[in-house]
Amino acid sequence: MSVNDSAHRQAGFGHAMKLFDDLASHTSHSAGRASTFVIAAAVIVVWAVSGPIFEFSDTWQLVINTGTTIVTFLMVFLIQNSQNRDSAAIQVKLDELIRVSAARNSFVGIEHLTDLELQELRSKCEGRAKAEKAANASVKTVRKKARRAADKVAG
Repeated sequence: MSVNDSAHRQAGFGHAMKLFDDLASHTSHSAGRASTFVIAAAVIVVWAVSGPIFEFSDTWQLVINTGTTIVTFLMVFLIQNSQNRDSAAIQVKLDELIRVSAARNSFVGIEHLTDLELQELRSKCEGRAKAEKAANASVKTVRKKARRAADKVAG
């Protein structure tokens, strides 16, 4: 296989991925609409009403079971694709906010850490937050005492 053939295959794969991304995005957006729910509910109603016509046969039951299984199977992948894109977009936005703010830049990219490393980092952050809360409460108490002392002196 030549380098040119490889480039064509990669371009074809990229085009197929773009097509899948577009299809997944459109389908997941459509699946979340109220009209899609109404259509799905109507299919169930038509199926249920047709039960007596088909004498509630095994084939009649198999039609709805097969249909729902196929739709569920495909939707799992579409929903996961949509969630992956949303998570990646949110992560980029958070990284940019961290980068341009007073937040610690060391947090950029932490989504690539292991679960154990993330747990350790979470524990450290929670510890710092508790310490800051305690410090703020202590400052508040000192301010109240200072105000009372100043009121006594002035009053």
